[in-house]
Amino acid sequence: MPHFQVQTLLRTPVVSVLDVWCPGGTAHRSEPETSSRTHLVFPYRGTYVRHLGADAAVADASQVLLFNAGETYQVSHPHPGGDASLVLEVDEALLRELAPPALLHDGAALRFRRQRLRIDPRAQVLVALLRHALREGTAEALEGESLALVLASRALGPRTAHAAGASSARQRLVERTKLVLAGDLARRWTLAEIATQVGVSPVYLTQCFRQVEGVPLYRYQVRLRLARALDRLADHEDLSALALELGFSSHSHFAASFQQAYGRTPSAFRQHVLGQRRGAPSR
Repeated sequence: MPHFQVQTLLRTPVVSVLDVWCPGGTAHRSEPETSSRTHLVFPYRGTYVRHLGADAAVADASQVLLFNAGETYQVSHPHPGGDASLVLEVDEALLRELAPPALLHDGAALRFRRQRLRIDPRAQVLVALLRHALREGTAEALEGESLALVLASRALGPRTAHAAGASSARQRLVERTKLVLAGDLARRWTLAEIATQVGVSPVYLTQCFRQVEGVPLYRYQVRLRLARALDRLADHEDLSALALELGFSSHSHFAASFQQAYGRTPSAFRQHVLGQRRGAPSR
């Protein structure tokens, strides 16, 4: 079983925020694991697959995974490099307030009906801001709690969350497609190349992907690249080089896409994170 590294960024009676890193493993399924409590998982680096019975969900930075207490699952790692996720453990009463009733099973126990939802760019940037603020020690408990609850509300809320609404066969096709994209994030794929990889026609793939994910395939790929940029910006002075590493055609293309998604330029986001580091108290 992979050795997890867990850093507790915040723990209060309202919410706990954990930064979890896994070195990865093989493409085969892990031994069964059981969730100790209901919680939300926001992958922000790398990719893995969570197997819940016959349902397999690709965990990447465009998703929030919903874990139920007592639920048994398995994990596989189709790509090397490991993965990292921000984990939110929210007080059960508050989580009931935040989650739309249609997302929860009936009964006394708090249980989600789905194992994942797609999140929007605003939720992606909240993941990055919350993680950086807590890791650098620039956010006090009250601010951390507030940001965490905003993130949970944003991820679960019907205004921004998108649940797959297609047949299981189409959903499996889309999950395979996401693994193809994640396997080489910088590659400038053509639609025909991706369709060949998953064994369907380009037209069918385009229709299925939009139906399942709610966004076009090309936009999904851009969002994965931008989410990776959120994780790496603070450690890269040469933003043009980073843009090319992530598969953008130029720095201007990267900057325009970043600002459109997150409402600020890459340089502004980087300065904000570096400002948090400079403002962090000495340890």
